Amino acid sequence: MNNKLIGVLLLVAFIAGYIMANPALMATPAEAVTASIDGKALERISPQDHVKEEQITVLSDKVILNVKDASWTTFTDTNSMDPLLDIGSNGIEIKPETINDVKVGDVISYNSQYGLIIHRIVKTGFDEKGWYALAKGDNNPVQDPEKVRFGQIHGVLVAVVY
Repeated sequence: MNNKLIGVLLLVAFIAGYIMANPALMATPAEAVTASIDGKALERISPQDHVKEEQITVLSDKVILNVKDASWTTFTDTNSMDPLLDIGSNGIEIKPETINDVKVGDVISYNSQYGLIIHRIVKTGFDEKGWYALAKGDNNPVQDPEKVRFGQIHGVLVAVVY
């Protein structure tokens, strides 16, 4: 082999090794704001603050959430949202009024051809049909196959009670 080819192969092997040793480099911008080079966990996009502190009252005998149009939900044991949600968890959802009430990082429930699904929004955008969200279960290796339209959204998760 000539020296140029050997040099290129060594460079490719070095780059591949560097990337494999630093998996934070492969994280998408939506998932990682900081690299995990110093041993810290990756920063991930979190849900927006749908319930403000002044809407929460904690008393000795009860907790009061002053949230308009809230609904209670339970979860099926599919493991797609582990470790956040599992069977036995209780959730509180609100119905979003506009697309501005739904952001990347929010956990939504939406109607699909498979029934009601609860997954995290990983991307939003617009296409020829209007606004859409792409969702993914936290424990799933790939995102959901369909674009979620605003009319499909059943609720936005605002609390989980274990």
